[in-house]
Amino acid sequence: MDSTLTWDQPTPFMLDVTVGDEHIDMMRHTNNVVYLTWLEQVAWAHSVQLGLGPAEYEAEAHGLVVREHRLRYEAASRFGEVLRLGTWITQVDRLSLHRRFQFVRVSDGKTVFRAETHYVCVDIAEGRVRRMPAVFLQAYSPAVMPATRPL
Repeated sequence: MDSTLTWDQPTPFMLDVTVGDEHIDMMRHTNNVVYLTWLEQVAWAHSVQLGLGPAEYEAEAHGLVVREHRLRYEAASRFGEVLRLGTWITQVDRLSLHRRFQFVRVSDGKTVFRAETHYVCVDIAEGRVRRMPAVFLQAYSPAVMPATRPL
């Protein structure tokens, strides 16, 4: 981890992205919807690193879907900037998982975005909320790092 960047919590899972022309809107900064795409990308990358990717979700016939997002846009990001996307799992139980996100501009260490997402476990075929399979709890529970500050 880059020691010059200040994280809300220690040891985030990290993924770097570069703001491209396709991310910029008429206000000449990263479009708000792009942050949601990056949020999903870093969450999936972390999940895969923990051993649960799309194939494992299919095999278990269960998955996690978003129940609620809380988003805070702290500063604009612009074309060519490198952002380090950080994420942590802050809570997991039999039905749900909570995850925090912090996106930091690498050049100056400025946090540009924070978010919190509440996911619920569903049966993929029926789309109904169900208890998490044991394999989900076994993969996600050791990664829990309770939130130490409000969003």
